[in-house]
Amino acid sequence: MKVDLYERWWLWAAGIMIAGFLAAITWAASLHAVHPPSHIETLDPLRVRIDSEFANPGVRTNEAGETEVIMVAEMFRFEPAVARVPAGAPVRLRLTSPDVLHGVQIVGTNVNVTVAPGYVSELLVRFPKAGEYLVLCNEYCGLSHHLMQGRLLVEDVVDDAAAEDVP
Repeated sequence: MKVDLYERWWLWAAGIMIAGFLAAITWAASLHAVHPPSHIETLDPLRVRIDSEFANPGVRTNEAGETEVIMVAEMFRFEPAVARVPAGAPVRLRLTSPDVLHGVQIVGTNVNVTVAPGYVSELLVRFPKAGEYLVLCNEYCGLSHHLMQGRLLVEDVVDDAAAEDVP
């Protein structure tokens, strides 16, 4: 079988491009620790309402001293509908869904996560300035999807010792 010269050039060019892509992936994975998510936490969607963590969603402080927002996304609401977190501090968001696929987007930030039934989505974020952020579902979840929204109130932390010094 005779392969034309131009075909050989294209075969070599494609081979070099594939080798370059594989080298870039290997380089990013080894030097910059860029890896796909490997910690997969599962939860039976039928047990979300009786789970020790998600039965009472809300804002709390975990053992490490981080602010943690435990949130359930379900047709057609977020629970809690309003969450208050401190500005400038790391906030761990833990989300799950008992029913269908949802998307959680916090408007004005780069937070955009898919929440799938049977899985716990977790991310660590920091809100540098105080304000009110709209939380939207950006994954179609049913007829009232457009009504599914919540609020995240980011508040300045008042230092109690400094507040006592003010006359």
